[in-house]
Amino acid sequence: QLQLVESGGGLVQPGGSLTLSCAASGFTFDYYGIGWFRQAPGKEREGVSCIATTTNRQYYENSVKDRFTISRDNAKNTVYLQMSNLKPEDTGIYYCAAAVYYYCSNYGSHPFDIWGQGTQVTVSS
Repeated sequence: QLQLVESGGGLVQPGGSLTLSCAASGFTFDYYGIGWFRQAPGKEREGVSCIATTTNRQYYENSVKDRFTISRDNAKNTVYLQMSNLKPEDTGIYYCAAAVYYYCSNYGSHPFDIWGQGTQVTVSS
């Protein structure tokens, strides 16, 4: 069964940090590019970051550059999203998604093959 499971969400104060994890199973993880997305209440889902297969090149949405870091550990079949200096506008459900042989071009609109169930991130004082 092809599966992605996110974890690490929670409630954090503005300026705080969280690290999300996306654990994969049921497929050859190394071959896949992995994206992180978020959806705030009443808003459309948006692409936040992406890490490419093979090259591990990283991409970020402008509002999270210099605050978020995406990384992957292929030995653990896991992608991480380290988030720092969090802001209230970062609040939302965060999803990871996988696409085979994918190098993250136009990741915000790419039809990813596999999606996780999401993890809630709330930034509030």
